[in-house]
Amino acid sequence: MPTLLDLRLLATFVRAAHSGTLSATAVQVGRTQSTVTMQIQRLEDALGQSLFHRSGSGVRLTGSGERFLVYAERILRLHDEAISTLSDKGLHGSIIFGCPEDYLIAFFPKVLKSFGTLYPDVEIKVVSAPTVELHALLHARRIDLALVSTPDADSTQNAVRTEPLVWVGSKPTLELHGFGDTVPMALPASNAMDHRAACDAMARAKLQYKITFASNSLAGLITVARSGLAISVMTQEAVPPDLFILNAPLPQLPRLGVIISFAESKRSPAVDAFAAHIRNLLPFL
Repeated sequence: MPTLLDLRLLATFVRAAHSGTLSATAVQVGRTQSTVTMQIQRLEDALGQSLFHRSGSGVRLTGSGERFLVYAERILRLHDEAISTLSDKGLHGSIIFGCPEDYLIAFFPKVLKSFGTLYPDVEIKVVSAPTVELHALLHARRIDLALVSTPDADSTQNAVRTEPLVWVGSKPTLELHGFGDTVPMALPASNAMDHRAACDAMARAKLQYKITFASNSLAGLITVARSGLAISVMTQEAVPPDLFILNAPLPQLPRLGVIISFAESKRSPAVDAFAAHIRNLLPFL
């Protein structure tokens, strides 16, 4: 007789895969850590495969675990879709949503709160990462949908809004920073759009610069900009009120298009509803 998989074990496994620790998973599912450990063990016994490497700092997926995660998430999505389709109690299900940190801070408290009011039985898990990493997560079906940036805002018909990139510093003008001939910059990692846009703009303007700090953490870039040791680049809506948007002699930066991308063409009703909510609300925030 073929092995029958318990949906509760699959849900615990998926949460553990995303959280990286069994203690955090235990809090999420409302069980003790020992219960979560036993559930993972039961699933591994049923499959005859080890799904996690375990260490003192947490858990990470084995090769078998990586492959099984795709199926576990698909099974749970189909389950949620079936319940939502046949139930007369409204929209149900779970969504894994990816978003860059600056958009998440600027827009999504209002988006998530309003969607939760409309659909209280839909659970949304949020993954914060740069656009290049979100594309990889979508391709691997580790997230259901993501809000991502595209560099050519003018030619993107599917953009839900556009966002200008701006130079940011601790003082109102570049001159007041007293950097001299070479401008120090705090930028995201080199594969990020913001990084490439800043370097390309400085090169076109023939301005000398050096990258003194690199991080994909918006909080880290803001901290360095506040220190006055470097200027940074971020989307305009993400600029905190205590920092300044800098203009000439710094070159103008491009606008980014903001689009919604999906992991699969056939999507659950919950994913479609959340995407529609983003399209309806985001242009007006």
